[in-house]
Amino acid sequence: MNLQKQENKAPGPRGIIVAGMGGGSGKSVVAVGLAACLTAQQYKVYPFKKGPDYIDAGWLQLAARQPCYNLDPYLMPTEALLQSFHQRSAGAEICLIEGNRGLYDGVDVSGSFSTAELSRRLGLPVLLVVDCTKTTRTVAAMVLGCRKLEPDVAICGVILNRTGTSRHEAIVRQAIEKYTSIPVLGAVRRMKRDIFPMRHLGVTPFQEYEGAEEAVATLARIAADSLDIDRILAVMEPVHEVKSAFKLKSSAAEVRIGILRDAAFQFYYPENFAALQEAGAKLVEINSLTAEKLPDIDGLYIGGGFPETNVHQLAANVSFRRSIKEMADHGLPVYAECGGLIYLGERMNIEGREFPLVGIFPVTFSLKKKPQAHGYTVLKADNDNPFYPVGTEIKGHEFRYSKIENWAGSSENLALDMERGVGFCCKRDGLVYKNVLALYTHIHAVGTPQWAPGLVAAAKKYKSDSHT
Repeated sequence: MNLQKQENKAPGPRGIIVAGMGGGSGKSVVAVGLAACLTAQQYKVYPFKKGPDYIDAGWLQLAARQPCYNLDPYLMPTEALLQSFHQRSAGAEICLIEGNRGLYDGVDVSGSFSTAELSRRLGLPVLLVVDCTKTTRTVAAMVLGCRKLEPDVAICGVILNRTGTSRHEAIVRQAIEKYTSIPVLGAVRRMKRDIFPMRHLGVTPFQEYEGAEEAVATLARIAADSLDIDRILAVMEPVHEVKSAFKLKSSAAEVRIGILRDAAFQFYYPENFAALQEAGAKLVEINSLTAEKLPDIDGLYIGGGFPETNVHQLAANVSFRRSIKEMADHGLPVYAECGGLIYLGERMNIEGREFPLVGIFPVTFSLKKKPQAHGYTVLKADNDNPFYPVGTEIKGHEFRYSKIENWAGSSENLALDMERGVGFCCKRDGLVYKNVLALYTHIHAVGTPQWAPGLVAAAKKYKSDSHT
């Protein structure tokens, strides 16, 4: 394999989608390793993650040294998805998209909103990763089935994962190429340990893992040694330009919106930050674990994350918690998602201990071993709230292990009706207190264009009222 960068003869970026046969097939090992390897060869790699994912996107960002954006055919209308992809691709040499779940897995029997559907929408080929554990010729049958299920999906190559001996690899490789005519473009040997650090909730976010840089470097070496990089580059297809009036631009900053961004709160889409800036916000990052109080801001955005793994520090930072409560009492607009919702509650019970939280909402949370909600959501605003007009439909997703143990409230006062999903309680979501809205659902700004203007408008009003 030639480790030197090859000249890109096609005008503009080329792209490929790394997909798997299912969750745990090894597509993240291949995608992150490939992104890191090509970045080390001085390619300008722009990573994307299919679906509502923060953790894999974070590892891709670290590998490519570029922001990783999400592409979700369920949350985003087709035109908005294509516009976002092509705008975010500007300046790239290679666009590398990691799929989610299995190639044809979607929300229904037709595979709607699957990675395969994303491949068709983008016009990009698929590099299929297959787990070869304890199987040989049967792998060819699985790949053949993928090729024939939807023949218009362009599977340009196969990567074998978790191969054993050289003989094992050779049999699988020969079978795939004999029966499917799809080339095998690499084989990753079975590893003695996981490169990605794991815990009870799955892959650990790179921000919480001290060995993240070493892990990415290891995956880059594995990709260089195990994948046919030249042939993978050769099967990539040009990213076709989409003509649209959609332009990314930032308005002059009129308000300051704080973002809690630290080990406890790290689940944010880069597009959400960009949408706030385009709407006229200057973003101010705040560390909830170490800051003594909120700075001078006009609004606050608290994303998801793992407050339970940092609950000792969150509880110990009394002055910061108190400052949030005091500013919320004075009308500060606050938008909180999932982990942010938990943080604004009264307390959290972990392993028999109680930890005090901000205390805006009279809720006690606990943590369970199994997910309490997982999947896409559809909500409709049917009560007054600070950010969404009544009647607004919102698409999002929820994924939580937390459970509501006690709540001194009524579901009728929640702001959002759940047409799909679990929500906070009784098929409803959205706790409201003055200018605070806290909900379990995560939203993506491309799919919910009302969100950023609503938050910025509330911040402008708060700023104006504060100076009168």
